Amino acid sequence: MAIVAEEGASDLHLSVGRYPTVRIDGRLVPLDKKQVLSAKDSEELITSILDDNKKKQLFDEHELDFSYELEGKTRFRVNVFFQRGTLGAAFRLISSRIRTLEELGMPSSVYDFTKSSQGFVLVTGPSGHGKSTTLAALVDRINMEKYEHVITVEDPIEYVYTQNHCMIDQREVGTDTKSFSNALRAIFREDADVILVGELRDWETISMAITAAETGHLVFATLHTNSAAQTIDRIIDSFPASQQNQVRAQLSGNLLGVVSQRLIPRIGGGRVPAVEIMKSNSAVKNLIRENKIHQLDLVINTSADEGMISLNNSLAKLVKEGEISIEDAVTYSTNANDLKMLLRR
Repeated sequence: MAIVAEEGASDLHLSVGRYPTVRIDGRLVPLDKKQVLSAKDSEELITSILDDNKKKQLFDEHELDFSYELEGKTRFRVNVFFQRGTLGAAFRLISSRIRTLEELGMPSSVYDFTKSSQGFVLVTGPSGHGKSTTLAALVDRINMEKYEHVITVEDPIEYVYTQNHCMIDQREVGTDTKSFSNALRAIFREDADVILVGELRDWETISMAITAAETGHLVFATLHTNSAAQTIDRIIDSFPASQQNQVRAQLSGNLLGVVSQRLIPRIGGGRVPAVEIMKSNSAVKNLIRENKIHQLDLVINTSADEGMISLNNSLAKLVKEGEISIEDAVTYSTNANDLKMLLRR
């Protein structure tokens, strides 16, 4: 596993019948100087890092999520699974240092969301595109600037915070709590100021997160969606039809904004973020309340002076600055025709 950090990779994959494989700059690279993994090799490598409880859970449930620390230095988020009767695993490297938004290449205006005392902020995007890293930067800014009680609920815990001005309690699903919804239910009695929810997986967790924002907490959470409009639709559609009008009203009153991001291969190596930022102004609130979600893109496009950024504008800027290729920009755009028009200007 040490080779992941040495090679500058983000992930390590173990799969029977293949070389151990790392992901570098978004692309899979087989470690062909190593041995092809046999079923025995894979099982021995994976079970060697599991305690008895985790082994039992794995063989009972046939998959397992947990965090693992190598020699007290390098942390990984790990998923172990069965495939064709053999064990496989994916290791995601977690940086030991929490980087700032500027270091990540994210707009520093995203820090504006940390200045509120209450509300609901969503960081969205595909899996593996830096959502947790952005959330960590936001929580760490609060840790440096405010005197608050922060509670995180994660599955598993990824970044470990060094407490500065804030008191930070990190709870791991499966170890410290049974579920996201259980932990959120308990948070109302734990005198929290700021809440981080690692993932909104079901309508019950979403409902509790919105209620927490409504009752005076600053709530950060993630969703696997590709845009602000899709995020709002996903949240509302997760509820029964009889509750959707109420959820629209709650969202319109408590949503602070949505940050949707992609990590795009950078020309010359590495990856760079392309970002859509929607901030909840009066127009956004009205569109959510009136169920005119399809018009949110227009508000984002015409509200640059309020700190909003469309994904296509972000992609076009990166192309013009020579950071990413036109081909990659088109691949990651949610509206390729609009992007091509921007690039012709």
